[in-house]
Amino acid sequence: MQNPYSEIFRAPGAKGFAAAGFLARLPIAMAPIGIVAMLSQTHGEYWLAGAVAATFALSNAFVAPQISRLVDRLGQTRIVVPTTILTVLAFAILIAAANQDWPVWTLFVSALAAAAMPSMPAMVRARWTELFRGRPEMNTAFAFESAADELVYIAGASLSVGLSAALFPEAGMLVSTLFLAFGSTAFILQRSTEPQVRPVDHASSGSAIRLRPVQIITFALIFVGATFATTEVSTVAITKELGQPGAASIVIGVYALGSFVLGLVVGALNLKAPLQRQLAIAVALVALGTLLPLTAGTVPLLALTVFISGVAISPTFITAFGLIERHVPEAMLTEGITWVMTGIGIGMALGAFAAGAVVDEFGARNGFFVSVAAGAIALATVLIGQRILGEPDCDLAGCEPAAVPAE
Repeated sequence: MQNPYSEIFRAPGAKGFAAAGFLARLPIAMAPIGIVAMLSQTHGEYWLAGAVAATFALSNAFVAPQISRLVDRLGQTRIVVPTTILTVLAFAILIAAANQDWPVWTLFVSALAAAAMPSMPAMVRARWTELFRGRPEMNTAFAFESAADELVYIAGASLSVGLSAALFPEAGMLVSTLFLAFGSTAFILQRSTEPQVRPVDHASSGSAIRLRPVQIITFALIFVGATFATTEVSTVAITKELGQPGAASIVIGVYALGSFVLGLVVGALNLKAPLQRQLAIAVALVALGTLLPLTAGTVPLLALTVFISGVAISPTFITAFGLIERHVPEAMLTEGITWVMTGIGIGMALGAFAAGAVVDEFGARNGFFVSVAAGAIALATVLIGQRILGEPDCDLAGCEPAAVPAE
């Protein structure tokens, strides 16, 4: 039996844009925690560090879909180049402002400007879709991307904090900025795999978020994102309560590992069930898994329950992005994918905030109840949306317009 992952990388240019895209997306995980690590050392105030990091993360969550919409209209090169330059300059100013103790407002302004950072996961998935649209290999490619996202969050945050602690406060942000600059440059230079620009017609005018399937999937994934952000916060709190705070990083790593492993397995399979049903099953497993950590009274048992509860996250993302590809016109694909990524990011921010509040007020273990509530809402959303998600794929007029080259 052939390895399906080796098959997708035989496509011309696939190895190059996948490697460059991985490098360019590391700042997604490195930058927010890098800002916290940098400013907490240079200014000694965690509230300021958190506020600046939140300014960047939340602003990027809302700006990124608009940038991706321009990418769909004008092509990756014409939009990614200027937005990346703006982001790199903004990060450079933020680093200088922290190092030179510039006024606090410069930290917030530069963080706000850095929100122009384009959604590299969406750009890479758009290239895979261009290569394998309507073929089984696309499910494998999306599985690989979900695994890559997991690695970004596992390695990126640890690398950023480690560099700042071992070298100097700005080290994590500096390396993150270099990854963005060099990775994006390498990605854009590979013009042969850049998706073609589809002409905008009546069906693909406006925003992708106006499409009902995009609304359903984005709303559901807000709460899926909340479940694993809540699990991470609660894990930190409960390991501290159990007297082993250092075990938190191991437990969180095990959590991501479960998702990573099953995501690769699902990508190697050619499942025949309708995608909307696969999504419902995956989200149901996520929702059921949120109950398991409530039973953990020791760190080893916590690690085991968290591992099991995390296995369905990557399959959820794989099927969600597959549904987006089928229901969104080609001329809106990058924006549609970015809205889902935005939903995950918003969910992580809201989940972390809600879990922190519950932990402070009611204790560490009760933070997991936020995950339970979020999982239930995500499952209800997907079940209610089954009919709409199961409608004929991309049946809007103009879903398959003639392509024109990107300028």
